[in-house]
Amino acid sequence: MSMAVIGMVAGMALGFAGYFGGFAAFLLVAALGAIGFVVGRFVDGDLEPGDLFRSGTRGGDRRR
Repeated sequence: MSMAVIGMVAGMALGFAGYFGGFAAFLLVAALGAIGFVVGRFVDGDLEPGDLFRSGTRGGDRRR
């Protein structure tokens, strides 16, 4: 499935949640979608657990 189709389905799901369930349902669907996206990246091997908690600087390259 292409990324455009996945984006369209996600947008439709958020639209339905917002229309039928209100703003709280919209936020819940968006949050669960983001969690599902991160879990999917872990399963595919594109993301490692340390990637979420590592800072952008390395070792002694910190600038203050």
